[in-house]
Amino acid sequence: MSRLVTVAGLTIGQGQPFTLIAGPCVVENEAMVLSTAEALAATCQKLGIQYIFKASYKKANRTSLKGFTGLPFDEALGILEKVRQELNIPVLTDVHTELEVPIVAEVADVLQIPAFLCRQTDLLIAAGRTGRAVNIKKGQFLAPADMAHAAEKVASTGNHNILLTERGTTFGYNNLVVDMRGLISMAKSGYPVVYDATHSVQLPGGAGGASAGQPEFIPPQAKAALATGVPSAVFMEVHPNPSQALSDAQTQVPLVQFEFLARELRDLYNFLHGMKQGGAQ
Repeated sequence: MSRLVTVAGLTIGQGQPFTLIAGPCVVENEAMVLSTAEALAATCQKLGIQYIFKASYKKANRTSLKGFTGLPFDEALGILEKVRQELNIPVLTDVHTELEVPIVAEVADVLQIPAFLCRQTDLLIAAGRTGRAVNIKKGQFLAPADMAHAAEKVASTGNHNILLTERGTTFGYNNLVVDMRGLISMAKSGYPVVYDATHSVQLPGGAGGASAGQPEFIPPQAKAALATGVPSAVFMEVHPNPSQALSDAQTQVPLVQFEFLARELRDLYNFLHGMKQGGAQ
């Protein structure tokens, strides 16, 4: 039985309601972020799904020097704070250095450790010390079972509010592969597992100066991950107009398609876990 993780009144883990972590890849501007957060939250409330808003205030890992890295630090955090305070929606965002962590923790309910930083001991410990929930993305280079060591670093601070997220494994030549056995291996850590449905279909660097992707595989892979019975939540990036997105344009779910996919995932999750249907049918 995995631990339960609490986030702003929500409880995530085995036996708990289905949770979606969703939002645009990066904070592009205030109007888009607030309208998208509000729309996603309304849909999840309608469907009886627990919801956490996701957007990065900064994208430190870019394919090319020309890639958009984000708005100024204070401006981007201010927009996330409006999502949390004015819309009353829990917020998840990435942290990149231990110096940023305490500042970001004032704004975010969940601190996310990017995949390429999942072995950074000082960063993990700094995140744990804030007392905020910590979502650790599995490195594309890491064996799933080794995520237990990353979790141990956070837990050493006394903070056990830890989520572990699968987002694919580097296969080389601009490709990622998701081994569904990895979800089961990660669950042996005792912490709730999240499946990242959109980063898992990326083709890193596949568009030359940017990442490409195969968005047609987002729904089937998300369903396959849930079918293992392991994930307690699904993570996905959602944008009002993915083709115009400033980051990860080829792997974000169009906002207009979100409700249909969210309903399908909720229904599968509830069926597998013997849970009563909540929200709109």
